Amino acid sequence: MIIRTGSADETRAVGAAIAACVEPGDVVVLGGDLGSGKTTLAQGIAAGLGVTEPVVSPTFAIVREYTGRVPVAHVDVYRLDHVQELHDLGFEEILDGTRVVLVEWGQLVAPILAGAGDRVVVRLSPSDNERDGDDVRVIDVAVEGIPKRAALTERLELALGARQEPRAN
Repeated sequence: MIIRTGSADETRAVGAAIAACVEPGDVVVLGGDLGSGKTTLAQGIAAGLGVTEPVVSPTFAIVREYTGRVPVAHVDVYRLDHVQELHDLGFEEILDGTRVVLVEWGQLVAPILAGAGDRVVVRLSPSDNERDGDDVRVIDVAVEGIPKRAALTERLELALGARQEPRAN
């Protein structure tokens, strides 16, 4: 699914729509370059899961946990030098099925996340259309994994349907 947003608030709204489709144990992988909107989308997801405190980038803390209707772990692997550091942080315990896990820069640890079951994979990028403003984001949402893939994809399509753009072939 491809979605285009024109502001940070619209990006947060997409995050809230994604939140309506995920449940404890699900992993949301957020990919994109610096400044692409990963944390902004994470804020929307967390708010949609009932988190009321400010959600900030976990770049320097690596992991931030939030309490909401559904607990949220927000992980940023950008500063990790080796995948082993993720194990050292107790990442397996974070994937215990009791919370939704948001992983910024998740593409850097794709082999570990592949073993985490179903994943909502979100790739964010600034628009490459010169007429679009600086706040326009292109958000590509997909589900990877097998067990819940069809049901989760269907829920996401319903939640994000009105926002979707045709996918270029």
